[in-house]
Amino acid sequence: MQDVRARDLGIRIGELSPGPANAITDVAGVRVGHATVIDGEGPLVVGSGPVRTGVTVVVPPGEPFSESFYAGCHRLNGNGELTGLEWIRENGMLTTPIAITNTHSVGVVRDALITAAVHRTPPIESWSLPVVGETWDGRLNDTNGQHVRPEHLFAALDDARVGPVSEGNVGGGTGMICHEFKGGIGTASRVISADDGGWTVGVLVQANHGRRDRLAIGGMPVGRAIPTSLVPSPWDDPSPTGEGDPLPPGSGSIIVVIATDAPLLPHQCERLAQRAGLGIARVGGSGAHSSGDLFLCFATGNRGLSAADDTDGQERTRDVTALVDPWMSHLFWATIEATEEAIVNALVAARTMTGRDGITAHALPHDRLRAIVATWDAMIRDLERAASAPSDGPL
Repeated sequence: MQDVRARDLGIRIGELSPGPANAITDVAGVRVGHATVIDGEGPLVVGSGPVRTGVTVVVPPGEPFSESFYAGCHRLNGNGELTGLEWIRENGMLTTPIAITNTHSVGVVRDALITAAVHRTPPIESWSLPVVGETWDGRLNDTNGQHVRPEHLFAALDDARVGPVSEGNVGGGTGMICHEFKGGIGTASRVISADDGGWTVGVLVQANHGRRDRLAIGGMPVGRAIPTSLVPSPWDDPSPTGEGDPLPPGSGSIIVVIATDAPLLPHQCERLAQRAGLGIARVGGSGAHSSGDLFLCFATGNRGLSAADDTDGQERTRDVTALVDPWMSHLFWATIEATEEAIVNALVAARTMTGRDGITAHALPHDRLRAIVATWDAMIRDLERAASAPSDGPL
């Protein structure tokens, strides 16, 4: 089944144009792959299921593990995990693919990335600090059962490809909930004008956060128009076992991965990563105390970089290109728009899912969303007509 996306429903977010796939893969050479694990139904039995989880990978251009990229990161709220960030903060380099999964599977996915590095040809013979992020899927999934295995990470790497990206209930996003609808993986991109550099910014999110009443899409108060009295929240379903997400609605997290082909230095990547928080806020996210909102940006505008520790075979100096800082503002706005649309695409693509203990996360209903869009567009047209009508003079 082909994913439905925000633009298929007449939703246009922002003022910039997307790339050909409207995905993080619009940054040349970036690939995305998923491994989805769904098994069982009924009451939760820890270790047996039901299982609603998986792994998503974002692979930078070139051969995985063999090339490094300038990178930076930002924490909106730190109740979460994205491994390897200390070395990125210190060294300014992304040296591995990025994987995203559920909270209690970070360790096995991280170790599997090391295994993938060791067994590649030629193998990585030194240390590796993989980047693996997580969000909590315990409302639908047997998270404590730790059902993600190394082979799922390997399958996601094998699945990684350029072009359109599967969204919603796939990979690491399989069991995730967003604004009390079914959430998951979403992606979008923006291309800034040729006069401003012509660079592309691509964003991928694993969206597992947000309260219903705060949800806004393109400025439309969608959460208030589709309250939980019309479409129930997954938190309306009590857990008969008492196991699972102990936190109230809207407590979850979001991981944001940003890629750009602009020639950015590490501190500029950090600045770009920070702007993802503004895109989250435009949809209604707040960076709550219980939320892990962690963002990573890498830039492909300088190639041939190496993070090797030894000097053998390495030149003493390196020529790089750096964007002049005032031009960053165009990339900031591209990141804000792409993050906002990536979250909306996750919501629109996701399908209703019933998980452990019969708890159901309902999809954002497309018919109701179309009706909201039509009403909103009509209101805007009326305001535009009123603004252009002859005036009787100043008030």
